[in-house]
Order: sequence, then structure tokens, then C-alpha cells
Amino acid sequence: MTETVIDLIRHGEPVGGHRYRGHNVDDPLSEKGWSQMWDAVGEYNAWEQIITSPLQRCQAFARALGERHGIDVTVEPRFKEVGLGSWEGLSHDEIKIGRSDEFQAFLRNPVNHRPQGAEVLDDFINRVNSAYDEIVEHYRSKHYLIVAHAGVIRAVIARTIHAASVGFYRIKVNNGGITRIRHTETGEMLEFLNGKLSG
Repeated sequence: MTETVIDLIRHGEPVGGHRYRGHNVDDPLSEKGWSQMWDAVGEYNAWEQIITSPLQRCQAFARALGERHGIDVTVEPRFKEVGLGSWEGLSHDEIKIGRSDEFQAFLRNPVNHRPQGAEVLDDFINRVNSAYDEIVEHYRSKHYLIVAHAGVIRAVIARTIHAASVGFYRIKVNNGGITRIRHTETGEMLEFLNGKLSG
């Protein structure tokens, strides 16, 4: 078997700064956000396919990158961010300070203490994994890029290293950070997290 290499990049900072967006708040990238993403990839262009979340903070960059290097771009709706219910649109401080008990309970156990109306964490992980498994099968022995969200990247990492969903938010994924997963005949390996491909 030839190796399959999957790079994942988290979108850069959106307009409006640090807040919970989930999949119902679809802010575009800020200038800083665009810079974070271009800085991370540099001139790297070895991908044979780009797959992106449908949300504009991912899709706009995916299309610009694909156009720059002549790489096909596919939208995968199952790679949209986890739904965060009543937290969507609120800043980190509004949650940490204004809803501190709720926030602490969520940090301790994000599986059983979801924000009101939020997507069930295991349902989210299953939707991401179903899309990921199909893509790995379809693009076997290829090198491709997934442009997505912190939640999506956490789900793929957790799947790769067999981590329990209760530890989901203990994986820090930076804006513009690149993660690489390599599939070989001996299995899957998380090669790096929050990396850069430039320079």
C-alpha cells in the first residue's frame, strides 16, 4: 500500500474575533485570518485535492488556494463545525464569566454538559468520521488538504489516536494551524499538530 497523507488546516480568525460560532454563525475571515492561513501554507502545493467545510471561513480560503495552484476543491457538508446551541454568537468572556457554572461543567464533561440546544458530541464525531472514512477510501494513496474547524480537526485526531470524547476539548487547535495524518500499512499516525508548511 502506498501512503495516504491528509493535511488539515483550521480556518484563520474570522471577523468579530474570539467567539463561539458553531455552524450557525457564518462570519467571513478577517484580514488577520487570511494572513494566518496563507502564512501556514506558504508556497506549498503538493495536494491532489482540497476538501472544505461549507462555511465561508473555510470555503473562501479553500477556493482561493485551489485557484492559485490549479487544485480541485470539493465541499463536504459534514465538515461544518459542531453546533453549539445557545452559545453561538457569544464571546468567550460572555460564557466564561457570565455563565461560569455552565462553562466549568462543560469543561469537566463536554459529553454530558452541552450548551442548551447544542449538537450531541458523539453525533458530531460520528458525522465527521463518516465523511473522513469515505474520503480516505476515495482518495487512497493520495495527498490532500481538508480545510475545516477546530471541532472537525479534534474529531479526526481523536479518531486517529483512539481518544475518548470526554477529552475532546483538551486538544488545542490554532487558527491557521496545520495537522498531518499519515495512513500507512501499519495504521494511522498523527504526524504533527498546529504546524506550518511554509519555510
